[in-house]
Amino acid sequence: MAQITLDGVGHAYGGGKPATDAGYALKPLHHVWEAGKAYALLGPSGCGKTTLLNIISGLVIPSEGRLLFDDRDVTRLPTEQRNIAQVFQFPVIYDTMTVAENLAFPLKNRGMPKDRIAARVNEIATMLDLNHDLNRRARGLTADAKQKISLGRGLVRSDVSAVLFDEPLTVIDPALKWELRSKLKAVHRALDLLMIYVTHDQVEALTFADKVVVMNDGRAVQIGTPAELFEKPEHTFVGYFIGSPGMNLLQGKIQGTRVILDGQEIALGAAYPGLAAGSPVKLGIRPDYARLSTSAGLPVQVRRIDDLGRKRLAHVSLGGQPLVATVPHGMSLEGTQACVQFDPARTHIYVDDHRVEGQSLSEGRAA
Repeated sequence: MAQITLDGVGHAYGGGKPATDAGYALKPLHHVWEAGKAYALLGPSGCGKTTLLNIISGLVIPSEGRLLFDDRDVTRLPTEQRNIAQVFQFPVIYDTMTVAENLAFPLKNRGMPKDRIAARVNEIATMLDLNHDLNRRARGLTADAKQKISLGRGLVRSDVSAVLFDEPLTVIDPALKWELRSKLKAVHRALDLLMIYVTHDQVEALTFADKVVVMNDGRAVQIGTPAELFEKPEHTFVGYFIGSPGMNLLQGKIQGTRVILDGQEIALGAAYPGLAAGSPVKLGIRPDYARLSTSAGLPVQVRRIDDLGRKRLAHVSLGGQPLVATVPHGMSLEGTQACVQFDPARTHIYVDDHRVEGQSLSEGRAA
């Protein structure tokens, strides 16, 4: 197990330093992956997450920067000298071997004693619910079971620097994904390995990782815990990408402790003395913190209401801008006229898509 340091690691396919940021598949990144933690690389297709994973594994040599495993520079070392395990999108197993033989293969290649191999295989098989299939040949198993074997092969070695997962649940039946994500989390707690998990699925990322790296257009736009990404998205992309539905983003102009939106005043929970009055901003608020009302708040036009069982979401128009708000339990609505109430403490202000830290109103009064 190792600490992995990305020291200005960036990559442009084709070689050479790009003239602009647009030429990077992965824009230079400084970050430390702590030993024993679980991380997720989350973002849409083409955002650079697989490029970053392949740099860590040694399949891609970065065009700039250094990659350190603890204090050892491995930037140009081949994969076999990095002591990592990798689990790919599709199962990588030997069909002619039994489940036990597949799990034992990485240990046998390293000359581990047979009794220790048997103990470790049994431990991993139990964690992944494979122990009842240990003597079956892999050829006859389902795609789900084969991917479990592939996961087990990645986890069976206790001496690896890190275990890398490249969208490993793609072939898993949707009904089993939640169960397997939970098992992976439990395995991580039990084995205390550094794990890095690539996915475009926010549920997978947020349920697996201690920290999530949200990526877009080759850049890590925010690194944080699931709670931090939800409550304080530092970039509008994070607000939009995390959550279902994502954060509401409304165009307006700052005016002290308020935002003016098409003549409507929205109270904020902080002051922004660094922003000139009348400056254009984006106000961000989660649908969870915008509540529909029949009597008080900002007037809105209701377009539709989605009943999701556990909650209802209203799609409304506020001053001509679309907004999603939560419908309180038991509330009934007649017609299309309603109001919306914002939680001022949960509103965020963005300039050029980056969050601006406000000054609490109590601090302003004290000053």
